[in-house]
Amino acid sequence: MAIRRSLSCAAALAAAASVALASPAAASPPGTKDVTAVLFEWNFASVAKECTSTLGPAGYGYVQVSPPAEHIQGSQWWTSYQPVSYKIAGRLGDRAAFQNMVNTCHAAGVKVVVDTVINHMSAGSGTGTGGSSYSKYNYPGLYSVYDFDDCMSEVNNYKDRWNVQHCELVGLADLDTGEEYVRKAIAGYMNDLLSLGVDGFRVDAAKHIDAGDLANIKSRLTNRNAYWKQEVIYGAGEAVQPGEYTGNGDVQEFRYAYDLKRVFNNEKLAYLKNYGEGWGYLNNSVAGVFVDNHDTERNGSTLNYKNGANYTLAHVFMLAWPYGAPDVNSAYEWSDIDAGPPNGGKVNACWQDGWKCQHAWPEIRSMVAFRNATRGQAVTNWWDNGNNAIAFGRGDKGFVAVNHESGSLTRTYQTSLPAGTYCNVQNNTPVTVNSAGQFTATLGSNTALALYAGKSSC
Repeated sequence: MAIRRSLSCAAALAAAASVALASPAAASPPGTKDVTAVLFEWNFASVAKECTSTLGPAGYGYVQVSPPAEHIQGSQWWTSYQPVSYKIAGRLGDRAAFQNMVNTCHAAGVKVVVDTVINHMSAGSGTGTGGSSYSKYNYPGLYSVYDFDDCMSEVNNYKDRWNVQHCELVGLADLDTGEEYVRKAIAGYMNDLLSLGVDGFRVDAAKHIDAGDLANIKSRLTNRNAYWKQEVIYGAGEAVQPGEYTGNGDVQEFRYAYDLKRVFNNEKLAYLKNYGEGWGYLNNSVAGVFVDNHDTERNGSTLNYKNGANYTLAHVFMLAWPYGAPDVNSAYEWSDIDAGPPNGGKVNACWQDGWKCQHAWPEIRSMVAFRNATRGQAVTNWWDNGNNAIAFGRGDKGFVAVNHESGSLTRTYQTSLPAGTYCNVQNNTPVTVNSAGQFTATLGSNTALALYAGKSSC
């Protein structure tokens, strides 16, 4: 039976977070470049080309690719999240294409993170994208009925830990990750990916796997320092909480994205003054953040590309603000939330055939270099108008202003930047900072300004 829901959507959405304020700290993932472009459902050949043409030159540290394992057949995007074997044989490319992608991205200075589905297998029966026959609970040469949890009904009570972690997420066969054989098989799959040069994993549906089981699986990896990012959706009052997983690695902080939608759509940007831990979020050092992902852009819990300037400015803020490790979701247009990728995942060119390429939007792309240039710098010179215009510096390395008001705004900003001429990378115009660290600028409605050291000419 086809599963028509995303693997994340089953979780309850977060309640609104408090707006208590606290100071943000340094960013989290390994390396000097911490922004990940999530090229959702791009095929591996297209990812390889994009690493060379755009991601490397823009300063992205990572690219995240969609699940590579053999999966059920079908055009819908969520078929990628129903594996039937651990062969690299999905619609996005075979093992050779995957290996070429990793090598090409590495040559461009971009590390590779794989969206990894290890909580469950498929629903239904048939022949997979790589030719493997399967039925629910029977995956020849890999798993049999004895390798799945005893609860063979759907998860239906998020206040019951056992139900969440032993029953079936939207009807998908739930692996018994407490079992030795299953742990060994999962680690074998991840080690195979590591052997191909993969630098890290996004663990799909991690909330539905006991944190101790994940720790055991991670302990079996040939590279235990591989980047580890876990999908654990926060739900108020739920039995399983994101903080349980931070001992394993980064955890995706869904509240960050939920609250950005609320602030940009209905509240005041002035509230963002100390966004992050003071709002009750995870510690900065283990938080993965995003404006939207493939699930939330479809279920309405966050902003998405259809929100225009609100969406773009939320990215500018996220990439300028020193909290967590940012993901930039880059996917395709949709009206049917189940629709799979155009051209089976082949991207002939950005902004054609429905590919949105958010990672390459000039306003977003330019902020990746800003983030790299300001890494480790504290927030300085915060200013707001009590409403929807804000500005802040990043030590003496950068300065950002965002005007989310309905009209233009002209003012003189105080910065900690050295005197000189800088390029406003949001619109490629020069800005002169005087000896007192001040400059005057006019920002149109729903536009931003971003200056950083080392970028003096446009």
